[in-house]
Amino acid sequence: MRKIFTTMLIAAFFMSTAFTNTDEIKFKVADLRMSWQVVDNNYQNKNRALTALVITNSGHDVLPAGGWKFYFNSGRGFTENAVSGNAKINQVNGDLYSITPTDGFKELKPGASTRIEYINDDPVVNATDAPEGIYMVWDAQPDKGYSITSFNIEPYKPTYQGLVTPEIVFDRNKTTVDIPADQLPKVFPTPLSYSETGGSFSIDDKISVVADHDFTKEADYIKKDLAGLLGKPLVNTGKSTGAIIYLTKVSSIAPEGYELKVTPKSITINASTATGAFYGIQSLKTLIPGSALAKTQKSIQIPCVDVKDEPRFGYRAVMLDVARNFQPKKQVLKLIEAMSLYKLNALHLHLTDDEGWRLELPSLPELTSVGAKRGHTLDSKHFLPASHGSGPDVNNTVGTGFYTRADYIEILRYATDRHITVIPEIETPGHARAPIKAMDARYERLMAEGKKAEAEKYLLRDLNDKSEYRSVQYWNDNVIDVSLPSTYNFVETVVSDVAGIYKEAGAPLPTIHFGGDEVPPHVWEKSPAYLALKASHPEIQDTNDLWYYFYGRVNQILKVKGIRLSGWEEMALRKTTLDGKPAYVPNPDFTNEHLQADVWNNVLGGGQEDLAYRLANAGYKVVLTCVTNLYFDMANYKAFDEPGYYWGAFLGIDKFYSFIPYDYFKNADVDKNGNPINPSLFIGKQRLTDYGKSNIVGLQGALWAETVKSTERMDYMIFPRLLALAERAWAKDPQWATEPDRVKAQQEYQQAWSGFLNVLGKRELPRLSYYEGGFNYRIPKPGIILQDGKYLSNVEFPGLTIRYTTNGKDPDEKSKLYTGPVSYNGGVIKFRAFDTKGRGGNIAEGGSNSLNP
Repeated sequence: MRKIFTTMLIAAFFMSTAFTNTDEIKFKVADLRMSWQVVDNNYQNKNRALTALVITNSGHDVLPAGGWKFYFNSGRGFTENAVSGNAKINQVNGDLYSITPTDGFKELKPGASTRIEYINDDPVVNATDAPEGIYMVWDAQPDKGYSITSFNIEPYKPTYQGLVTPEIVFDRNKTTVDIPADQLPKVFPTPLSYSETGGSFSIDDKISVVADHDFTKEADYIKKDLAGLLGKPLVNTGKSTGAIIYLTKVSSIAPEGYELKVTPKSITINASTATGAFYGIQSLKTLIPGSALAKTQKSIQIPCVDVKDEPRFGYRAVMLDVARNFQPKKQVLKLIEAMSLYKLNALHLHLTDDEGWRLELPSLPELTSVGAKRGHTLDSKHFLPASHGSGPDVNNTVGTGFYTRADYIEILRYATDRHITVIPEIETPGHARAPIKAMDARYERLMAEGKKAEAEKYLLRDLNDKSEYRSVQYWNDNVIDVSLPSTYNFVETVVSDVAGIYKEAGAPLPTIHFGGDEVPPHVWEKSPAYLALKASHPEIQDTNDLWYYFYGRVNQILKVKGIRLSGWEEMALRKTTLDGKPAYVPNPDFTNEHLQADVWNNVLGGGQEDLAYRLANAGYKVVLTCVTNLYFDMANYKAFDEPGYYWGAFLGIDKFYSFIPYDYFKNADVDKNGNPINPSLFIGKQRLTDYGKSNIVGLQGALWAETVKSTERMDYMIFPRLLALAERAWAKDPQWATEPDRVKAQQEYQQAWSGFLNVLGKRELPRLSYYEGGFNYRIPKPGIILQDGKYLSNVEFPGLTIRYTTNGKDPDEKSKLYTGPVSYNGGVIKFRAFDTKGRGGNIAEGGSNSLNP
């Protein structure tokens, strides 16, 4: 009987494997069409959304009722059981989720559709809330994922509080005064002093460039730049006859300052340093109208000016995250070129995170052979899982990618030539899943070779740690164990390799950024390595004390090499209790170590609004990277078709421009949801002392890349907001920022704001359309309003054109030009703004049946 039963089991097993054999899978995943839609954004009168995936079989074969899963990425939470009763949604790790059909899912015949309706923990705000990177995995092929190539986000007309409609946009835009182009200042960012002296200078190929010896490299730079504009090299005989550009060393000028004087016969740039001379050249370039970049010119006329200038802050930075989603070397070089034009001088590269390690280090090859790749995997042994919509294919170009040593050296040299310092960030101890899994792979490889000691040398986790935690981004295995001696072997090797790359490139390495943010509770609590360290170190009472132990050791490793430690604000904080509640205070242990803290957390209503000021007042060198005003990845405003995150704020270009570094409470008008701020929010918050002001070293705009999956989207999120960042970091404190009378301050602000918008729309956006091949900057949606049977329209940047249609089609560069009110006779009317190249932005719809909010 036992033998017969065993035979039956074997037969059943082979029948099962035959049924699920890959040869039996006839259905083509490419035949699936999917769409996502919002069903109810206040489901059951609760602060949550009912949404649906609509699945259509457009092929010739039946999709079976089971034997497969869908995987997708999302930064949102979900209820496990689908409301439709035909699927379960489970979190795998991080932002990766699975959808498994249940008995309620029926086979899908050719031409048929079905729905999976499920609940989101929060309401939907914009299209970024949709699931992304959906792919399918057959149970019979568990290691292979198939992308759903046809995925559509259905239009949705939201009604939530704070929604910005085209009517609201129109109302905002109408206060902007249209200023004639010839009345606008021609140098940007705004210089310390500027005057037009009458007449013009003609740039042509007969110009000579005469430079002091210290400015030879800058002279070559301007020659090359002008040759590109003119289509041929300068004659440059070196004789002091005809029109001449002089680059002259004057020791009395501030280190980054310059003087620029243009007369009909000559251009003189005075500076005490090569950096100052370079900035003088960049100001000279902004004197050239953007239209001159559209094609090569025989000659270019620029106005005669007298400029004296120097920056307000010495540190003017952009943080670019290439770890979450990768950006190619060419795109980084393009960003550097734009940064240099607008006199920004630090590129903070976020090179590592949970989802990727992007710098080749020869000493630790697994960091990129494993940690720089993403695809379908559930064990992360050979590469990392799909994240942020990167999909199942390991050859994708956003989840997979890294800079070779040679690539990075090229980036460093390119930046150094443009007086930009590249600051590498090696995120620790949290946000570190990529290096943890890479060192696990190294461990497995060397253990298989019988090299136990070598295998353990760089391990970043205790293999017997049973601690349970979830990070803010939902990872449960992304924190380096700072109790392990091998962790410091890793840090020393990484620092040595990075320093070696910078040395070969001839690039400065004043600091390495070691992260430090968002380490979750309960980490390390059950780590044998932690318990052993605690037993031998009486000063370590609990896991909170590991923080100071770790950064103290990292700081010593860096100090030996003459490198300063920087990090996010948590690096500079000590956990304690205040009135019986957990609290953070500036850590006195590090105040004399000259550490630099990049402070992002001033979320209005979050309780840490004054954190940057507290740290500066305590003696830390602080870079303001405030989420309320300086995050490029935040959506411009609250509307369904405006992409980006919004957890910290909605950030139009006005938030960047209106930022007051020394008193950012003053112009805080709305919270992260767009609701008016109650002034009582700031009662008891620290203000910046005069000593604290001396510790604010600069400003930094940050682009986190979870939602950035192309070079075009990177441009869209950064530009033109980068220009407002540059203005705030370079130009002197504007009068409206210090005016005590609120009414007068608002009047002064509105006048300055109009001038800024005109400069962008009529000078800098046309330049960006062609500069370095052109940037895909955000073209704002027009404002529209219906008055007396006619539609009126306007746009944020004077100088952009508006076109419209009345036949339901989307406007293009050949549609009717808007010149005044348009009579409305029913139907759908659409308005769209265009740049000088004919590239259009988002569409504003009016009339009946409009889905546009």
